[in-house]
Order: sequence, then C-alpha cells, then structure tokens
Amino acid sequence: MPAFHEVTFPLDVALGASGGPERRTDIVLLGSGREERNARWAHSRRRWDAGYGVRSLAALQAVVAFFEERRGRLHGFRFRDRLDHASAPAGAAPSPTDQPIGTGDGERRVFALVKTYGTGESAYVRPVVKPVAGSVRVAVAGVETTAFASDATTGLATFDTAPPPGAAITAGFLFDVPVRFDTDRLDVNLTSFAAGDIPSIPLVEIRP
Repeated sequence: MPAFHEVTFPLDVALGASGGPERRTDIVLLGSGREERNARWAHSRRRWDAGYGVRSLAALQAVVAFFEERRGRLHGFRFRDRLDHASAPAGAAPSPTDQPIGTGDGERRVFALVKTYGTGESAYVRPVVKPVAGSVRVAVAGVETTAFASDATTGLATFDTAPPPGAAITAGFLFDVPVRFDTDRLDVNLTSFAAGDIPSIPLVEIRP
C-alpha cells in the first residue's frame, strides 16, 4: 500500500534542482475575442528536476538507493526547496511572528501552519504540512509561547490551553514539501569510473 516516508531527499542534490510552482487554468476564447479564465486548482503544485544536482559518484549512488527505497513512484517523501523552505524572507531566521495562522476564540486549540504569499484579497495561503521538526515557533498576541506541541508530519500546532478570544496566532518555521518521483525509471550515465550523472530526476508535489 502506498505510504509517505518521513525522510528527506539528499540535500546536496536538492540544491541543484530546477523547478517551481505550477497551476492549472482553463481558458476559453469567446467569439468576441475576449477570454473566460477559470482556475481548476485551489493550490499550486510544484515540480522539480533534480538531475542537475548530481555532481559526484557518491551523490549518484545516494539517489539510486533513495529511489529504490521509495520503489519509484510508489512512496512519497520530503523535499527541501532551497528557494522556498522558510516562513521568513530569504536570509532571515524564522520568527514566531512571521505568518498569521489564525485567531483565538477561547475554545480552539489546534491550528494549521500556513504561509501567505502577497497581501490583500489576492493573497495566496499555502498549507504547510511538513514542517521541519524542532523549527516551529509560535506566538499568541505577539508574545512567543512554548505551551504547544507541533506535529512535523501534519503541520498542526496544538496548544496546551486554547488561546483567548481575539488573540492573533502567528508562527515561524522551516518546512519541506511532500513529493514523489514522477518516474519509475532512472537513466544513469556513467561517464567514467569516478563520475556519472542522471540526466533527469523528475519530482512532483503530492497532497498527503
């Protein structure tokens, strides 16, 4: 049965990956020349090709072993997107006030981690379901607290006691993306005894 493996794709190979977010939009051209556009996906889906990151025989062997353990496309795993893997801006450490994740009502104790892109009505709120263990920091009304538990497998933060009504709940964190291989075959090119490459290692984001 397909499962999700809580292991991270080799970080040195991920550093050289190429890719980013993808969306699905239907466009209908009307007789007047105008367009009707409709978003089929509520959330973007990210794709990468990690083949560019294999620069040594050791990295090549690590990727092949990782691929075999995941049984190709069968099992999901974690991938560190070096462009977008933190709640804070590039170069800054996560802060407990980085991202709004909800408002207290005196009863609710569980809040899901999210990352917001942009501002106003057009802002996109992305679910974060694979935070890095030990990286989550949370604040209630701007004051950091440790009275919560964070689940690194679901992205849920559970408070010991419900935050008071009207209190802004914010969080900072590092996170991975749940992905799977988008192929059941790896083509390995051994150019010499001490070096080689895998021209393409396609990865695609999944929804656990």
